[in-house]
Amino acid sequence: MSAMKSSGQFFTIGLVTAWYSSNIGVLLLNKYLLSNYGFKYPIFLTMCHMTACSLLSYIAIAWMKMVPMQTIRSRVQFMKISALSLIFCTSVVSGNISLRYLPVSFNQAIGATTPFFTAVFAYLMTFKREAWLTYVTLIPVVTGVIIASGGEPSFHLFGFIICIGATAARALKSVLQGILLSSEGEKLNSMNLLLYMAPIAVVFLLPATLVMEENVVGITLALARDDSRIIWLLLFNSALAYFVNLTNFLVTKHTSALTLQVLGNAKGAVAVVISILIFRNPVSVTGMLGYALTVFGVILYSEAKKRSK
Repeated sequence: MSAMKSSGQFFTIGLVTAWYSSNIGVLLLNKYLLSNYGFKYPIFLTMCHMTACSLLSYIAIAWMKMVPMQTIRSRVQFMKISALSLIFCTSVVSGNISLRYLPVSFNQAIGATTPFFTAVFAYLMTFKREAWLTYVTLIPVVTGVIIASGGEPSFHLFGFIICIGATAARALKSVLQGILLSSEGEKLNSMNLLLYMAPIAVVFLLPATLVMEENVVGITLALARDDSRIIWLLLFNSALAYFVNLTNFLVTKHTSALTLQVLGNAKGAVAVVISILIFRNPVSVTGMLGYALTVFGVILYSEAKKRSK
């Protein structure tokens, strides 16, 4: 039995490692492409990600039978999934745009305020009140980001606003997902949800790319003639974007939601350290203290929510 248990533990550790690597890998690669490499096409990049997610989701579900295929039951359900897809697109595109202007470390610090936005949207849309203590824990979450912003040497106002927008959109999607797909007949697991959301996202992103990033395919091909690495970087980055969703689903399945939250908080901190080591962006003590305060607030928030249940 102990051999079974230890192999199970190794499997979980392997999964978490894969989840961390793919998550941080996508973040760093996006940053490298969008700001260091100078590939200034965040919408096209997101479209590549979504195309890969569409294809790989289909292979994983229809061919490899990783999870049973769930079907869309009604037009209403399709509309709900489309709405989620649009918000999801907005959050990913905004996150990618913000990486053009902000270092990964600061981007992650802002991203850590997701629980604050989630609590706000949950209250506004479902009138669901948390225990007052839970709201109190959100004070350090927000204060930390305000301190970090003040102490961020590479602060960029537009990047900051876009990044806040991305974080709010991510929170809105999770709250809406809970409301829209809550009835038993409409519940989709995250793998099936991605299978339907990704192609719809491509449909939204294609016209946006054509209008806002004209001739991006021509430019990418011209770049590829000079440096074939760009094609491999885009392909690898897009496959990795799918892998983030896949490993996220598997980690959720094999651990608890709470473990996922704790691991998620730690992941942000790991991403910050790695990105500072790789991109060597200047950081200030104030910025780091602010970020630490935010992460501390998020941990308190998870604890308070757990206690109030």
